[in-house]
Amino acid sequence: INVSVFPPSNACIGRYIFNMQVTSCGHTYQRCLGDFYVLFNPWCADDPVYMDNQVHREEYVLNEHGILYEGVHKHITSRPWHFGQFEDGILDICLKVLDMGASYHHGSDRDHCWRNDPVHVSMVVNHMISSHNTNSIMKIPENNDYLKGTKPFSWNGSVPILQQWYNGRCRPVRYGYCGSLAAVMCTVMRCLGIPSRVVTNFCFPCSIENPLGINETFDCTGKNLCGKDKLWRYHCWNESWMARRDLNQCCGDWQCLDPTPLETGRGLACSGPTWVRSIREGELDLDYDGHHLFSRLNSNYVGWLSQNNARKAKLFCDTWPCGQHLSTKSVGSDQCEDITGTYKYELGSLKSKEAYYRAYRRIHPGYCNASNCHIDRELSTLRSPFLSDSGVNMRLKMANCPMYGEDVQLHWLLENLRNEPKNLNFNLCAQIITYNGCPMDQFWKDKVNVILGPREVKKIPLCISYNQYGPHLCDHNIMKVIAVSDPECGDVLMVSRDIVVNRPPVIVKFLSQPRLKVPCTAEISFCNPLQEDMKNCIMTLEGCGLFKEPMTIDLGTLASNQQARTVVEFTPYRLGKHRLLANFGCHKF
Repeated sequence: INVSVFPPSNACIGRYIFNMQVTSCGHTYQRCLGDFYVLFNPWCADDPVYMDNQVHREEYVLNEHGILYEGVHKHITSRPWHFGQFEDGILDICLKVLDMGASYHHGSDRDHCWRNDPVHVSMVVNHMISSHNTNSIMKIPENNDYLKGTKPFSWNGSVPILQQWYNGRCRPVRYGYCGSLAAVMCTVMRCLGIPSRVVTNFCFPCSIENPLGINETFDCTGKNLCGKDKLWRYHCWNESWMARRDLNQCCGDWQCLDPTPLETGRGLACSGPTWVRSIREGELDLDYDGHHLFSRLNSNYVGWLSQNNARKAKLFCDTWPCGQHLSTKSVGSDQCEDITGTYKYELGSLKSKEAYYRAYRRIHPGYCNASNCHIDRELSTLRSPFLSDSGVNMRLKMANCPMYGEDVQLHWLLENLRNEPKNLNFNLCAQIITYNGCPMDQFWKDKVNVILGPREVKKIPLCISYNQYGPHLCDHNIMKVIAVSDPECGDVLMVSRDIVVNRPPVIVKFLSQPRLKVPCTAEISFCNPLQEDMKNCIMTLEGCGLFKEPMTIDLGTLASNQQARTVVEFTPYRLGKHRLLANFGCHKF
């Protein structure tokens, strides 16, 4: 007897048991024929997660390889990630995530009725990634202290994280960062059949007091003082594709889900799902957490100089709009795709202003009936004045793309826009900044006198040696260089530049073509570029379809300019696209 089961498009996702009842001669027998899984189906036109483009389905549902974008808005870096949604046991772990988060928004999971709605499923998964009190999948280290766990940037993929959570009785894995949280969520969503992707936003403000403004304070040396507001250099979240029945959507579209707990004024919380188009249009009362996401993409930046008498002066400085270069992996390739246009209109355009006015009235109820001119006047008091208003233009331009161990070379460009000469004294400094905007060590300071003739343009070379920044950089490969003028010279001018110091590359080379169930070898090589020893060197390897458990290779100590070569052997256990990921760590990073 052949039996076919046809689950309707509104069936609840999960694991089902298939029983048979046989009645013979007045006796009834029960027999379990097995079990099967029902998932969301982006190939089915009646399913709310239906995606009509086959190439997009292959990328956002079937592809196990991804790319996370990091760095700063002027220097975007990338790192590969293994989602691994089809690895053995991952589906059961993903369903366990739903079980553990079942009480979220629902009180009871007795009838499982919410599991046919991708909106509620995505909210549960979003909450379980890092916001659940006791059973969240991953924790973010407090105060960037991760000595009691794994370094957040050492993970290569989602599978070891989910396995560690599941095998550890659903206790949070220590530690992750916004990129690993978004990537793990992407794995869970793709595994459940919901098309998903990871998105990175550069210049991401976290402000408690003013939702549409971010304040940073500096002292007279240019040092960034730690305040309530933080400007994250980048932040990652997840986008998932679904038709929102709660918004009367008849077709699928991207919904923003941010699993990283952020301060909202009501405590730490994740956000979403939020319809991406509603953020662009400023329709903030339409959806969950729309005002938070709009604010973090459209905030004004204000720089302040802290003076000795506890007063603050607003700086003339280079300003930039928050929410830049929103990036995700392109469909069918490893190129970066800029999707900023899906979240916001072009800066200064009529539609951009209309969306901003619309959002401003919803974020600030006191302005619900205010005219556009009234809002413009209010905004003009919040923004930092531009450098050009002071008669001077300044820019810090990179002269090289520094790698760990190399000196940082910059050109400081100054232009006098007036017909009068200028005599200015500047304080220069460099400071380590974490990806989430926490200022660390100020390791370099200098003073420079600059004389500019009428309409003169001057270029001043700056150099920060590895010996100066190396002992302070650690895992945080971002530094901020600032030049701020002496207040006694008149207007306080400031220019800054975030600099990414690239880590040395790890080179992976297959020595033979991987074939199913045939032993294969690969060579992994790394060279110590420093003029000192690297201690406690460890190589972590992960291979989708190549080996089931991550490999850890202890390389010990590498002398200066020493080349480390390691050959690993493995037997591919399933068909598909194979990629070997290698992550190098030592006492330096």
